[in-house]
Amino acid sequence: MDPALARRLAWLREWAGLLDGAFRVPGTNVRFGWDPILGLVPGLGDLVAPVYAVAIIVTAAQLGVPRIVQVRMLLTAAVDLVVGAIPGVGDLFDFVWRANYRNMALLERYVRSPQPARRTDWLFVMTILAVLAIVAALPFVVLALLVQWLVQWTQ
Repeated sequence: MDPALARRLAWLREWAGLLDGAFRVPGTNVRFGWDPILGLVPGLGDLVAPVYAVAIIVTAAQLGVPRIVQVRMLLTAAVDLVVGAIPGVGDLFDFVWRANYRNMALLERYVRSPQPARRTDWLFVMTILAVLAIVAALPFVVLALLVQWLVQWTQ
């Protein structure tokens, strides 16, 4: 492996560890990092994770990781960003989701042994897109039901 690439991957791996697993809850194997802690600071927490996500995704693009895997990485970061924006819930979600570890694992898998995208990559992307479509359509469905109810109620 190219030494510059090895250093870059080591740097990304170190930051993923800091953001997602720097601390251990005493007496357990539960780990968490700076991401949920920084998330408690308005504005700052919502900025750190996306900047790191961009670094991983740009690295993946430069290394020729399959585009569908890059989309998967982007969606993983987007879920982290959207749910993370919900006060309280987002910080708890960061303990479980660990988007940085997820994306780093994807990057390292394709760097160690370049291969075509896996079925799970496509499945993840399609599932997230389906959920996003449902979430986007939900307000329209609720509005239609509300209008229908109002029409029936006024008759």
